[in-house]
Amino acid sequence: MGLNCGIVGLPNVGKSTIFSALTAAPAEVANYPFCTIDPNVGMVSVPDARLDRIVELVPPQRVIPATFEFVDIAGLVAGASKGEGLGNRFLASIREVGVIAHVVRCFDNGDIVHVNNKIDPASDIETINIELALADLDTVSNRYAKQSKLNRLSKEAQKENEKVLPVLEKVKNCLEIGKPARSLHLDEDELAVVYDLHLITLKPVIYVCNVDEEGITEDNEYVKIVKQIAQDEGSEVIVICGKIEAEIAALDTDEDKKDFLDAVGLEESGLNQLIRHAYHILGMRTFFTAGSDEDRAWTFRAGYKAPQAAGVIHTDFEKGFIKAEVYNCEDLFFYKTEQKVKEAGKLRIEGKEYLVKDGDIMHFRFNL
Repeated sequence: MGLNCGIVGLPNVGKSTIFSALTAAPAEVANYPFCTIDPNVGMVSVPDARLDRIVELVPPQRVIPATFEFVDIAGLVAGASKGEGLGNRFLASIREVGVIAHVVRCFDNGDIVHVNNKIDPASDIETINIELALADLDTVSNRYAKQSKLNRLSKEAQKENEKVLPVLEKVKNCLEIGKPARSLHLDEDELAVVYDLHLITLKPVIYVCNVDEEGITEDNEYVKIVKQIAQDEGSEVIVICGKIEAEIAALDTDEDKKDFLDAVGLEESGLNQLIRHAYHILGMRTFFTAGSDEDRAWTFRAGYKAPQAAGVIHTDFEKGFIKAEVYNCEDLFFYKTEQKVKEAGKLRIEGKEYLVKDGDIMHFRFNL
């Protein structure tokens, strides 16, 4: 699974506008389907108020936030699983991402073309879910047929199939009615059976409701429909106004952006929420290094031990790992200086078995 987020949806729902605002990259935006052909890829900074506070308390010469990759993928239409539109290219691109941001149009505007000539979020979501389910169905059906033939080879194969075939059949039945495999909520053993199939519909999804300026502060009927669909399948929802986000992205300073958000009644950019949600859904967490030269956020996978976290900085750090000096950023926020953190006994020396926590501030000791 890729450590990135793919932005998908029907043509002309605002994917490229949102991508451009996210990355401040000039993805082509136009009022016609299939404007995006080759995927646009952009790196974004992960918004983290903790890093801002660390910078205030440990002023450095430079600040480096964590980053995360977004991919703007070509719009999909009915028949994509059979190659309609840019279906084959779309499916190849979406298989490579770790989490899907499914943009759904939730506003009326006669000047902006909708590929189906009507605003119907439930139908739009169903179109994409069905196409992805059909693509996965081909994969699962092929595996089921091959696996079934193994029964003739040996008793061991038969015994293995007693465990494997029921899971494949369960997934196959779900996909046949156009439902995503994630709606089955498979347990760990079942997921292990289908892991190597790399099913698209097992990927976590964040539904992104693209609304107009009036819909940003309260749910419209379209947003309520999307939220109900997401709740039924255990997915998340974020409400974004692509137009507002594009205007925020065009502003030069953080102060100007804050003033703009205040003016439209928002505490935070919707895109900041999307970045954080996608980052965490993939099990990505952040530790920090802090000093006069540099304050920096580093990305690690939940469950990493101290040597693996050291390896995020440099592979030599992991190979020569000795110990790590560790305290949590919340301790710094409370005591205000690292010296006072030490005096309070909050700074610890941890070894190779230490499980790194989100928000840890770490200094590594290593020997090359």
